[in-house]
Amino acid sequence: MSTLTELCLLESDTSDAHTLEDYDAERPRWCSGCGDHGVLAGLQRVLRKHNLDPENVVSVSGIGCSSRLPHYLKTYGFHGIHGRALPIATGVRLSRPEIPVVVIMGDGDCFSIGGNHWLHAIRYNINAVVLVLDNEVYALTKMQVSPTTPDGWKTNTTPRGTYLKAMNPLSVVMGMTNVSFLAQTATWLPAHLDETIEKAWEHHGLSFVRILQRCPVFMPKAFGEGGVHFPVVFLEHEEGVPVHPSLLKRGPVQAHNHRDIHEAQRVAVSVDPCPMGLIYQNPDVPSYEEIRWQRQERPDHRTFLQRLDAAMDRYTVG
Repeated sequence: MSTLTELCLLESDTSDAHTLEDYDAERPRWCSGCGDHGVLAGLQRVLRKHNLDPENVVSVSGIGCSSRLPHYLKTYGFHGIHGRALPIATGVRLSRPEIPVVVIMGDGDCFSIGGNHWLHAIRYNINAVVLVLDNEVYALTKMQVSPTTPDGWKTNTTPRGTYLKAMNPLSVVMGMTNVSFLAQTATWLPAHLDETIEKAWEHHGLSFVRILQRCPVFMPKAFGEGGVHFPVVFLEHEEGVPVHPSLLKRGPVQAHNHRDIHEAQRVAVSVDPCPMGLIYQNPDVPSYEEIRWQRQERPDHRTFLQRLDAAMDRYTVG
């Protein structure tokens, strides 16, 4: 979403500048202490920074606690069905390529129910920001095991503990053809979270961001009780996500070349310490919208209507 056209930027006149309140919709109904609040605030700050008209942005979600975000963010919103946010977002991008799209999903929504759409969205490299809020559990439906639930953790569907090791979504993304952007952050690192969302917003192509967060109700001890005892390493590069001095007490800093796909793949498979920051970026991967429009014949309006009428006539009942 790096071009002025796709960002739908307003004139630079400060009298037209938006405030954070311009992106407020309903009052959030998430639990106290839920990381979803921080992601909503981060998105609102990005929209304000780019001074976007709320009606010129589309937010799409599936089903889950995090998927209620379009109700609370004042944009055009589409609260879809479980696991189907990405095909909806693809349709929006193909029909209205000038409008920026942000997709919000949870770990079960994206990695399980919508796993097939997740893989092909990365392969298609549609121009959208995809935020996956991973709390390692199905929380809306009251604590069922998800693909990222740690081995041995007890849930309502695994009362004796989970039997499988958790999926590593980062390594899956880095194994896909046409991957163009991968980053990871956490809700207990608000400055890092905001910078990561901003970096994803500036990228042209599918920006996939995994956001770690604990569920204070059903998974309060996840991620070392919300980062308190959770080992992380911050990836540093002059073009990556900035590492603020306040983060140094959270973990060490590691130099990382996010343009090197092999180095990114090595980082993606590491889980201890957990990598935070921009893992991979390749701005040269063409988006699906660009490829499709370049190869597709574009008829004039009258010809288009004639073809549409002819197609519909095939279904006329005599």
